Amino acid sequence: MRRLFWLVAAVVLVDTMFFAAVAPLLPHYADELDLSKTGAGILTAAYPAGTFVGALPSGWLAVRWGVKPTLLLGLSMLGLASISFAFAGNVVALDTARFIQGVGGACMWAAGMAWLVSAAPVERRGELIGAALSAAIVGVLLGPVLGGAATLLSPEAVFSAVAVVAAGLAAWAWTMPGVEPEESPGVGAMLRALGRPAVLLGFWIFTIPALFSGVIEVLVPLRLNDLEVSGATIGLVFLLAAAVEAVVSPIAGRYSDRAGRMAPIRAGLTGAAVMALVLPLPRTAVLVGLCVMLTFVALASFWAPGMAMLSDAAENAGLDQALAFAISNLAWALGHVFGAGVGGAVADATSDTVPYAALAVLCAGTLAGLSLRRRRQAVSA
Repeated sequence: MRRLFWLVAAVVLVDTMFFAAVAPLLPHYADELDLSKTGAGILTAAYPAGTFVGALPSGWLAVRWGVKPTLLLGLSMLGLASISFAFAGNVVALDTARFIQGVGGACMWAAGMAWLVSAAPVERRGELIGAALSAAIVGVLLGPVLGGAATLLSPEAVFSAVAVVAAGLAAWAWTMPGVEPEESPGVGAMLRALGRPAVLLGFWIFTIPALFSGVIEVLVPLRLNDLEVSGATIGLVFLLAAAVEAVVSPIAGRYSDRAGRMAPIRAGLTGAAVMALVLPLPRTAVLVGLCVMLTFVALASFWAPGMAMLSDAAENAGLDQALAFAISNLAWALGHVFGAGVGGAVADATSDTVPYAALAVLCAGTLAGLSLRRRRQAVSA
């Protein structure tokens, strides 16, 4: 069991590390390949777009084919994407490599987390899922460092090393005993479950921080580049922001266990709405970095409770673990695709203030909707 946990933790760490590595590289590619904000948004959104496309197939494969073969497929795609990204000579090749890695990430998350949960004692499932998610946050912490290293050394050297690590993880997974596929209600049941109000609410709550993060990951590096901040320093800003998120997220999760899922979610939505209005205002790099960290405090307040809410609702709908994690992949990917892709394009056509203002309205509207829902439940009771 311990070996399996460390394998899954290592897999999600490497996956999120490669995902988060692109932020410090955006100014580099903007200079080298004449990348606009729209192009930067597409490059950032290519990974979650791949996750979105791969979310349902990966859940189906993990159920029908087995978690071990699906995990090995995801690691193979990670290695292929890393080599392609390392030696890409144009924007299309970079976008394609990120897309392939996103599909592989969907396979790794759905299979790895389902494998872990299926082998875990019922009384320790929440603990092990939380610990694996902590490994993913560490990957987000290390991602900007990886991207910063690529700006100092070369993308070829750094991302070729990622491919070597993926091959090592695949060899490790090969030695682990697999889990036989079980009877499952199938993808159709998952799609029907998405029509349930509780599942839809959890899906939306989990989508919002992904949407916000997608916008930040495009606009903040380019804003810092305009302020003549180096790629390594941009990586440090995101490193510190992810460190803050790693500290706040488990606290929010424990608080949601005691006070209910909605308590930290409401606080996070309030903070995120305020920070969305503040983010485009700073005119110095230090203030931009401070605002980013405060924003991540707000977002971390409802990442874990939102995932827990979605997991609870999916379980109540009778879904197995692989399909439940496929839903969370779908929510995360949808938010990042629109946040990075649409956010970058809107900022390119107007200004950074417009997508941030839209996020503020979105968070405030969701908060108002939750308050109305609470009143209606009180009246019904």
